[in-house]
Amino acid sequence: MPVTMRDIATDLNVSVVTVSKVLRNQGKISTATRKRVLAHARKLNYQMNWVARSLVTRRTFTVGLLLPEFTHPFFAEIAKVVAQKVRPHGYHVIISYSEEDPELEISEAESLLARQVDGLIVASVRSTQGHGIFERVRDRKTPFVLIDRPIEGVQASFVGVDDYALGKLATEHLIQQGYTRIAHLRGPRIGIAESRVEGYRGALRKFRLHVPSHYVVFGGHSRESGHSGMLDLLQLNPVPDAVFCYNDLVAIGAIKAIIESNLRVPQDIGVVGAGNVSYSDVLAVPLTSIDQGTAAIGERASELLLERMSSKSSLRPKKVLVPPRLVWRESSRRTCIPKNG
Repeated sequence: MPVTMRDIATDLNVSVVTVSKVLRNQGKISTATRKRVLAHARKLNYQMNWVARSLVTRRTFTVGLLLPEFTHPFFAEIAKVVAQKVRPHGYHVIISYSEEDPELEISEAESLLARQVDGLIVASVRSTQGHGIFERVRDRKTPFVLIDRPIEGVQASFVGVDDYALGKLATEHLIQQGYTRIAHLRGPRIGIAESRVEGYRGALRKFRLHVPSHYVVFGGHSRESGHSGMLDLLQLNPVPDAVFCYNDLVAIGAIKAIIESNLRVPQDIGVVGAGNVSYSDVLAVPLTSIDQGTAAIGERASELLLERMSSKSSLRPKKVLVPPRLVWRESSRRTCIPKNG
């Protein structure tokens, strides 16, 4: 017979309520009692009966996390932080990803809803409301929070970096380092990429720096697309002397293309990425990057979702923009700043 909470309570001469609170990490229970209950539960190999619990509470104690991709360090870090944040509240995370495919996103979202998750955190591949997923989420009254990528027309809480400020900060840094022919490897046709382009252009206007429009080239979101985009930039005359990249993977691909063309980083071409991935400082040329506050995004989104899952009434949407932060490394550090560009 499976071990029950009543078995643990009887053995330790405590109430079932006390055992339940300890196993759910809730309530004010003394440290000594908590340790006794957990130790005895491990000894008896107690396993929570989630089906029975959900029938009683009408909750599954699961949170759905729907991401565009899982291998990118930014989204992997988000998943890690979300899991760490909701776990002490008794929730487990189910992760799905759409491979940047809008149709697959619909399928994955429907699958999470079919599993009756108690809440959703979504980084959508769409920048405008183009399907009925969020209507179905609302029909089920499933709380959800958007991260990284806002969706026009969807009234929901959102947590992400200030992408206009990110693009402006990256470009201003390159200008202050003395670069004058600054190109941009832009991201895919989604809202955050557009905002970064606008930030880039805003910085150029601020410093009255004229750069031809064809210095903005598609860089995608991967190393391969960044490499291809940089090769296109290297065909221009004059060649850009710096490039702001949509993300760090694009920047890594760009650096590879620059070095393959027998040019130097940062002496010939300075490079700035975005995301500050964990290995940016151990590359052959340590990468200057704009930190998006990845951990802060995961933490704040989790807090907003927990708040909504525990509320008995509908809460007004909140918009949280994390300020970007420059992490200055070798890829944009000029040994000397030219006087005349």
